[in-house]
Amino acid sequence: MTAALAAPRTWRRSSLFGGPWQRRTLLLVFAAYCAWSVSDLPIDYARVWRGFGRAADMLARMWPPDFSRWQILGKGMLESIQMAIAASVAGALLCIPLALCAARNLAPTPLYLAARALIVVGRTFHEVIVAILFVKLFGFGAVAGMLTLAFSSAIFLAKMIAEDIENVRPGPVEAIRATGARFGQVVVFAIVPQVVVRALGVFIYRIDANLRHSTVIGIVGAGGIGQTLAASFTRYDYDFSAAILLCIAALVALGEWFSDSVRRRLR
Repeated sequence: MTAALAAPRTWRRSSLFGGPWQRRTLLLVFAAYCAWSVSDLPIDYARVWRGFGRAADMLARMWPPDFSRWQILGKGMLESIQMAIAASVAGALLCIPLALCAARNLAPTPLYLAARALIVVGRTFHEVIVAILFVKLFGFGAVAGMLTLAFSSAIFLAKMIAEDIENVRPGPVEAIRATGARFGQVVVFAIVPQVVVRALGVFIYRIDANLRHSTVIGIVGAGGIGQTLAASFTRYDYDFSAAILLCIAALVALGEWFSDSVRRRLR
């Protein structure tokens, strides 16, 4: 009995996939699937090899970057920033009623299911696809880009805020309701204080994301510096394209710094 009690205990790491044979079988299946996926792709290796030569030629023509058309460059950058900020504010306003309807602990079941379905459908489509749709509806330019980013921001923010609302502590909500408060008063005095800090952090992150997305959707004609970049590539104006890419990288880095700085202050 004493020997049994004195025996050292060994810690065994828990496995997510069961025993060793199950892990090996899973790895073999995964490796076989990867090999089959690559072998089934219609890859023209000769064309890929020729692409390296074209890439080297394009990179050579990109240097040095041409900043002489700084007026066009500045106009495109300013338009992207305006699109990102306006879309973020519009998305934040639109997401509030959608987030309240998508929170299970606030909305009745039919309204909750409808709001969640709208969020799921909205998140199905990438910003580029939405931008193509708005370009077809409203034409080329910043309006289509702003509407695209506002729609994506509203869906994203509504999902994040709705999940935060569902995770609030029920005590303050029940206490406010016990006083006979109306729905709006419950939201203002019991829900908002618990989610406002995280919601502000998510909103700042979305501004940073919209700065990046504004440069992508412009390629399909939705305004901003991305539209200028697409036009420069179409004209084989690679030195000006390099200048645009450097400015986009600087803009994204600035947005990342701003987002990180604000989130640190909100903690």
